Amino acid sequence: MLASGFTNAPVSQVLVFGVVASSILATITDTKYYFPILVDLHLWRYGQFWRLLTWQLCYTNSTEVLFAAMTFYNLRSIERLWGSRKFVSFLLSTLPYTTLLPPILLACVLRPLTFGRLSYLPAGPTPLVFALLAQYHAAIPHIYRYRVLASAPESSAASTTASSPALTLTSKSLSYLLPAQLALSQLPGSILPAVRGGGYLGG
Repeated sequence: MLASGFTNAPVSQVLVFGVVASSILATITDTKYYFPILVDLHLWRYGQFWRLLTWQLCYTNSTEVLFAAMTFYNLRSIERLWGSRKFVSFLLSTLPYTTLLPPILLACVLRPLTFGRLSYLPAGPTPLVFALLAQYHAAIPHIYRYRVLASAPESSAASTTASSPALTLTSKSLSYLLPAQLALSQLPGSILPAVRGGGYLGG
């Protein structure tokens, strides 16, 4: 667990460099507009159902690329815990669910329920990130806990801990900040892939 870099995590290395390389390639070739899904335009009007299979191939802005690459790097501990073979098996087993379910749910359920207001699905492997994050949450224990006080400390330490509201965090809390940025990056469409991926606890 204390190994540095990508030691014993070759698949995580492919994920990190793949996220960066795919975005750079899409920028160079000016093909970023092929990846997001706008249900009304791309699916219903033009019948571009191939987007259901390709929308996870790359992110379309540099901020999401950075957050996703750093998250995949942080989640390499899952590959070290399971081994590369089981890690790849998990990624492949989640791929049909993380790829097809978000756009289908958006097009057939959420869009009609919101009277067409929710119709955009941003590109990028956010469901895959959150599927791995769910495994990280379940499998990797925290090392320590700490409390963040919501007010200035008083003279007595005992009265501070008794009366001041505090937020209890763990050593893993900061690992959730980067994926949270992915989930909130292109609201409201970016929430759906995050929820779908985070709900996958099987495998």
